[in-house]
Formats: sequence, C-alpha cells, structure tokens
Amino acid sequence: MLDKVLIANRGEIALRILRACRELGIRSVAMHSEADRDLKHVRLADESVCIGPASSMDSYLNIPAVISAAEVTDSVGIHPGYGFLSENADFAERVIESGFVFIGPKPETIRIMGDKVAAINAMKKAGVPTVPGSDGELGDDDETNIKIARRIGYPIIIKASGGGGGRGMRVVHSEAALLNAISLTKAEAGAAFNNDAVYMEKFLGNPRHIEIQVLADEHGNAIHLGERDCSMQRRHQKVIEEAPAPGITPEMRDEIGRRCAQACVDIGYRGAGTFEFLYEDGEFYFIEMNTRVQVEHPVTEMITGVDIVREQLRIASGLPLAYRQEDIHINGHAMECRINAEDPDSFMPSPGTITAYHAPGGPGIRVDTHIYNGYRVPPYYDSMIGKLIAHGESRDVAMARMRTALSEMVIEGIKTNIPLQHDLFHDSGFEAGGVNIHYLEKKLEEKGK
Repeated sequence: MLDKVLIANRGEIALRILRACRELGIRSVAMHSEADRDLKHVRLADESVCIGPASSMDSYLNIPAVISAAEVTDSVGIHPGYGFLSENADFAERVIESGFVFIGPKPETIRIMGDKVAAINAMKKAGVPTVPGSDGELGDDDETNIKIARRIGYPIIIKASGGGGGRGMRVVHSEAALLNAISLTKAEAGAAFNNDAVYMEKFLGNPRHIEIQVLADEHGNAIHLGERDCSMQRRHQKVIEEAPAPGITPEMRDEIGRRCAQACVDIGYRGAGTFEFLYEDGEFYFIEMNTRVQVEHPVTEMITGVDIVREQLRIASGLPLAYRQEDIHINGHAMECRINAEDPDSFMPSPGTITAYHAPGGPGIRVDTHIYNGYRVPPYYDSMIGKLIAHGESRDVAMARMRTALSEMVIEGIKTNIPLQHDLFHDSGFEAGGVNIHYLEKKLEEKGK
C-alpha cells in the first residue's frame, strides 16, 4: 500500500480522498493555495504545504509547484481528484518521471482519451457503439466535408477534438451553413485548446446523458459498476445525477457495461474511469471517456457498496481489483444534487462567509462537503461547495428523501442553488424520469432565467 499521498486538489473531493487514505492507513498531505489555508482537509491532513497564490494558474495548475510539494513532503503518490490537472497527460508524465505514483491511468491512455477523435477510434476498435460521424479529423477539402455531412445527415455537430465541458462545438442545420461553421470552430478550437482539429458527428435531437462507471487494474481485470443518468444539465454542466438510469433494463446495462469493461482491457486502462454516452431511441452512442473520478461517483457507491476512491488507491498500489463482476449488484436508487454557491435565479457566483450551516440527516442521506460554520467561500474557484446524496430502495423513496433533505439543509451568509434543486424535485417531468439533456434549459427559458 502507498505510504503517503499528496492530495493535489481542494474542496470536497480533497476531503473525500483524505478520508479514503485514513481508512487504508495512508498518510495524507494537503497542498493548498494561500486562499485555502482554512479548508477542512488542510486542517485534518497529516501534513500541509502551501503551493502558491490564490490564482489556480499559480497554485493548483502549477505543475512544478505540485511536484515540489510532493518532494518536500516525501510523498509516494499523487492523487489529482477531478478538474485541475486530473486529465493532464503531461502532468501524469511529470509525476511518474519525478519518481512518484500517479493515482490514475497511464499518461498515454489519458492522451488518447483526451483526443476525442482518437478516443472514438479506440472505442470503435473495442466494439463500443459510437455516434455516426466523420471517422476522424476533418480535412481542408470543402467538397469532401460536404459529402461527409450529406452521408451523416443533417443536423450535424462540429466538435473540437481537444474540447470538453461543452466548449468547442457548433450545431449545423443546413449545408449552406456548414463550411463557415467548420472554419469558425477550427479557429475557436485553436485559440482555446491549442489544437484546431475538429470532427463531425450526427446531432441527436433529444438524447439523454448516460454514463458507465468502470474500474480496471494493471493485471488485466476490469469491471463496470452500472450506469448513471446525468441528463439534468445547464450549459452542459450537470445539476442532478442519479443511478441507476430510469428505463435502462438489466440486460441493457450488462451489455453496454460488458463492452466498456472489455474496452478497458483492450486499451490497457488502469484506475477509475467513466464512459459517457448519448442515449436515444434505445441506442447508446459513445461521446468521450473521463479518465478520473467523477463528481457524481457517490450515487454509484450508494447503489453498489463499492468505495471508488478506495479502489483507486488500491489499484495505484499495484493491487488487483477487490471485486469481480459477479460481486457487483445494484441495490436501490440514489440521487445527487450539486450544491453551488450561486444565485439560484441568475446563477452568478456567491462567494462570502457562511454564517450558519446545518447538514440534513436521516436514512439514506449522505453529504459530501468541505464547508462549515465560519468558512469563507473564495471567489477564485468553481462554485460547487458540496453534494447532497439520497439513497432509497426505489427511485420514489430516494426522491422523497431528497426533498426532505433539501428542506432541512441550511446554508446562510451566501446564496446557494438549493431553491432551484428544491424546485426540480417537485417537477412533474423529472419525477416521471428519463428527461433529455435539453429539459432543464428549456424549463429555465420558460421561466425567463
């Protein structure tokens, strides 16, 4: 087992990693910016080290500073969490070259999965279903690109190969708009990602966002932990996640999950990962793979009993998976609300001091957060300050428990999106299950938000 781990992140995920380390007897090191001295995990870690000013570029995204923090604390491994450097292949490479264990996939795997075109091609070879598209990067020949679009059929979407998080994409509804859309997306991709490669896919009108959680070790073992539905989104950012996904049968789950697990074996994947799909009319279409732990991993943990972060640490220590596929069983239903420090109407960030905090409780309730009474939410980072998770023997029970938990949760001194979450859990469309990825934005538009 790893002896000491540097937690290269902040907030609730840093605290989550620290707790997993404690459980395994691993000593923890909390690195932090000058603005994050009072984070809960910094106070609880075995050691802490400041790595720079508040700006992410000068602290959490500063690779030499992170490596130095591991060196001065004699850490053995580095856990990147999610966001920041978690899917940066160059960072993973530097970690390994510096003699540390990177708690995640191999750099070359991150690099392949980070390139959308390469990832799609790898999934096709592995037998994972993909969206009909250009089968690679678009060239400069206009006539060829027009023929590709005609073959796929409009509407189509132009995507940046190096994009993500909803950036670097443009929907095209007619041939007249195609060439200009390709040119604009290439220019934007080059500026945003330093990579102007773009590709073309069929644009699905009303899909759901379904993802498959996987775990794989370096000994050729891989399993899946079922699926999550993350369709409740605003501007491509997830708001509510749940597992299992409404309407997905055990047979469908086993089939797509088996393909994803086999793909992990085929590409030599190691660690925790997530295959993201668009799902429409009973078909799954691969869009990308996240080579890290997901924000929404707790809902999968609640229905399977598998501690995903603990498994990450075990796998990085060279141990084989603690589970076989036949050990994984879906138990009940779980839902997660992302709690953000933001105005529930305008969505503007709301940093400031928390003057009162009360966490909800009761059967099936879990709260993953780093906040506490008197904690000051800084203005420099993502607005998410916690996650509220509810589990029950059925979807209806999980929803009822979430409604109660949202009504009990108290965060004063700043604005939060709890009122929005409360509204969504009384929405008839969401209550019925199976809403598509456009549902929330249309709902907000109708309300003038």
